[in-house]
Amino acid sequence: MAGYLETLTIRLATGIGNWPDDARQTVARFILDKQQPDGGFPGREGGSDLYYTSFALRSLAILGELSGEPAERTAAFLQQRLQGHESIVDFHSLIFASALLDSAAGINIFQQAADSWADRVSDQLELLRRDDGGYAKAEEGIASSTYHSFLVLLVRQLIERELPEPARLVDFLHSQKAEGGGFLEIRAGKRAGTNPTAAAIAALRILDAIDDDLRQTTAEFLAEMQTDEGGLRANTRIPIADLLSTFTGLLTLTDLDAREMIDDAAALSYARSLQHPSGGFLGAVWDQQPDVEYTFYGVGTWALCAS
Repeated sequence: MAGYLETLTIRLATGIGNWPDDARQTVARFILDKQQPDGGFPGREGGSDLYYTSFALRSLAILGELSGEPAERTAAFLQQRLQGHESIVDFHSLIFASALLDSAAGINIFQQAADSWADRVSDQLELLRRDDGGYAKAEEGIASSTYHSFLVLLVRQLIERELPEPARLVDFLHSQKAEGGGFLEIRAGKRAGTNPTAAAIAALRILDAIDDDLRQTTAEFLAEMQTDEGGLRANTRIPIADLLSTFTGLLTLTDLDAREMIDDAAALSYARSLQHPSGGFLGAVWDQQPDVEYTFYGVGTWALCAS
């Protein structure tokens, strides 16, 4: 059975199928022009980076452009990073980018890996688990994180290893609920946010632990995040929308069957307003430089609204 990320890729690709060919090609060219000599993709500064490479591949896969020489070059970059010690964010990026290459281009960079590698990865992930059932950002971390707990769950899906004691993670995620709706990133946090809420709901959806009350209160919280710009903001203290929060909020409302609670047309108009003449997307109205991460959020928002 397809995991959360694989299913999401298919959903977004279906939505992008409604785009004109020239619109898809413009975005694809922006991303492909960012590919570095070593095969990876950069952020706004510096060289190739696993995190940004994963976002570049996600967009290319959705656009139907992850194949041929660009895919082979990226595979070489990812293989070079297999022996490194990566953070959970970068490791997730490595695993997911590899899964995309396998499904879209038939390139398996783990073909030569020992049969036990997935078990070793599973054991390493459990070093991040804390007494409250959640997962910390790093081994030395004290507090469990909503977002990093979600990442651990995604990595486990990708390496096909079940989560030990899933009820403990469900309990942790429910403990992250804030008054008035939404979820906190860490328990000491003072304000719920759109993005930790999206991570929590996605994780609880995977774990089949969403009831009608949670569905309603979360949808109401996210609906309040839509601004006059049309996009969604990160939390109630921030007055302007951003493309990351718009995508994650829209995706979560879709998964909660509550899209009618926001103005879809306004969200789409907001996303389209952030497309740069180069084809990439900006992060918000204050931004001046497009990058491959926000381009994925722009493509994703457009795909969700189109579908």
